[in-house]
Amino acid sequence: MDPAFTMLNDFPLHIVIHLVSLCLIVFFLYQRRSGSREFCFSYMAIGVVVFALCFLLERVKLELGFALGLFAIFGIIRYRTITIPIKEMTYLFVVIGLSVINALSGQSIPASALIIANVAIFVCLALLEAITVKNYQRSILVRYEKIENIQQGKRPELIADLVNRIGANVSDVRIESVDFMRDTVDLRVYFEEQPATHETPYDAPSPINLFGDK
Repeated sequence: MDPAFTMLNDFPLHIVIHLVSLCLIVFFLYQRRSGSREFCFSYMAIGVVVFALCFLLERVKLELGFALGLFAIFGIIRYRTITIPIKEMTYLFVVIGLSVINALSGQSIPASALIIANVAIFVCLALLEAITVKNYQRSILVRYEKIENIQQGKRPELIADLVNRIGANVSDVRIESVDFMRDTVDLRVYFEEQPATHETPYDAPSPINLFGDK
């Protein structure tokens, strides 16, 4: 049988399995748990493109090297607009790995085994989310004017002030940038909230200004 015809027959089943798994991981796990749609587009786009590249180039005999190259390239990518948290990078790694698995499985792996592998990955991620995350965590970018609170030893005062202003249980604060000309600092504030508040997830395109100066 013509290899091209065989590959064409395998494509619909593989792409359906991949898209279902990808949507479950990105929208059901990541978006639901993080409460943010910030990386959903990137995950879906990368997942589809990596799958297409691996599947269509499978006959070029670059399977293992090509897959490892993709992991290396995307593993060292650092988007210049924002700093990607570790958890988001982990989901990116999962999306790329899932794409490679579903694309390069070929005829040597039955469809039933491929489905079981995808289900196993999804179940493992769901269990990890359930075990490690008691409350939903979200993050917002805040423009903060009390620049003296970012000094070493002032972290308790900084967190207390943010809790008072935001009205949420702040779990972590990271400095994004400092503007000494205006005496302001952009902070990435991580806070916990109950699942019921996730009906309208926050997706902030710009920092929240806490002191009203535009």
